[in-house]
Amino acid sequence: MAKVQQQHRNQVRIIGGTHRGRKLTFPAADGLRPTADSVRERLFNWLGQDLTGMAVLDLFAGSGVMGLEAASRRARTVTLIEKNRQVAAAIKNNLQQLNFSQVVLICTDAQSFLANNRQHFDVVFLDPPYVWQQWHELLDAIVPHLQPQARVYLESSTLPTLPSGWQLLREGKSGISRFELLTYRNE
Repeated sequence: MAKVQQQHRNQVRIIGGTHRGRKLTFPAADGLRPTADSVRERLFNWLGQDLTGMAVLDLFAGSGVMGLEAASRRARTVTLIEKNRQVAAAIKNNLQQLNFSQVVLICTDAQSFLANNRQHFDVVFLDPPYVWQQWHELLDAIVPHLQPQARVYLESSTLPTLPSGWQLLREGKSGISRFELLTYRNE
């Protein structure tokens, strides 16, 4: 019985798009807590259900569900960044089962990826472990990777005061999670 409960707790499902209802499995890991279905539903209502043509970055992939939701909603490219090798292996397994050709998984940390990559993105998911404290550095580092009018999603238990140039578009809360949808305006 305990094993069944453990497996159930380590599953999350894609809630929309071409792969709606498909379940993803992931290992237990420090700080890994998939975004709740209700929060993802609200976020994709804000973003629009169809992400055709968009480049998406999930900078703290965890279970991978945020990026895979975007892929299921026809994003042109999805880049998943996950530094934990065991968690990345689970994402890779899920990718093989889902057969998403537009998804790239990179096993590295967020800061290294941003420092060494020149891609630009239309949508960025920033959902680090709740102990994360380097918000201002992260937001500064993400700016050169944003397309004009890009949307950036933040989720944590406590969100930062936004640095200059960032504009809040939407916000919400669910349990201890706080989340915001932002855009950057270069002034």
